[in-house]
Amino acid sequence: MDLSAINPVLLIASLMVAATPILLAAIGELVVEKAGVLNLGVEGMMIIGAIGGFAITVETGSPWLGFIASAACGAVFSLLFVLLTQVAQANQVASGLALTLFGLGLSALLGQSYVGIKPPQMGKLDIPVLSDLPVIGPILFGHDPILYIGIALTAGVWALLKYSRVGLVLRAVGENHDAAHALGYKVVRIRILAIMFGGACAGLGGAYISLIRVPQWTEGMTAGVGWIALALVVFSSWKPWRALLGAYLFGGITVVQLNLQAAGVAIPVEYLAMSPYVITIIVLVILSADKSSAPAALGRNFHASR
Repeated sequence: MDLSAINPVLLIASLMVAATPILLAAIGELVVEKAGVLNLGVEGMMIIGAIGGFAITVETGSPWLGFIASAACGAVFSLLFVLLTQVAQANQVASGLALTLFGLGLSALLGQSYVGIKPPQMGKLDIPVLSDLPVIGPILFGHDPILYIGIALTAGVWALLKYSRVGLVLRAVGENHDAAHALGYKVVRIRILAIMFGGACAGLGGAYISLIRVPQWTEGMTAGVGWIALALVVFSSWKPWRALLGAYLFGGITVVQLNLQAAGVAIPVEYLAMSPYVITIIVLVILSADKSSAPAALGRNFHASR
């Protein structure tokens, strides 16, 4: 066992990378659930974004086009959920599960010809002076642009929900869609836009895994990240900054356990592998002890005829 081989600066920088796909997916799902919709298809939208972004990046040579395509793929794929729940009025839980299963199968089919291919790399954001600072530079200013977009997106969603009229309307739809409809708000339209936003964020998160965190395509490579994002939304009490904290906690523990395995710590690998899930759940349960409630209309379909 050699713990001296673990570089704390690289460790912290790596946890930010590991947390980004979870954060992107969680922030998108948070907006969806604030509108009163429960979409369990996050994993499916992420894996479609992962293969969509990977394919476009490989074919065009541009990671930026790949990320744009991944967001578009996630948003378009989420329209299947819209069709099922907002048009056909199907059960949201069953529809979300179906979306995940369909996404996993479709991505495996689409990705067959991309196995073993390395995509073009996205350069890191080099900020003069700041990037060269000791310790702080590599941790905070030596990352790819998408990582910073994820943090900015968190801040933007927080500000939108807390201070804007759009956020107020979104929360009103999620709390009481009948009252919102009576006030003249287009409940279905608002929910469709929220679902597509959630799909775009999930697609970005998936592409982050296939293009940056693990720059290759492997079938099922999201490996449950979508389910972790769903759990974070609930345990963070539908608060963006708590979702960010939960994502960084999970990412940090994941990176630490991988480093401990590499250092040869005398703990069974199975225990180390399960530790990110167990510790994240325990901490987030403690954080959610303020009894903040979910949106009142969460998971309930809106019937305009009522």
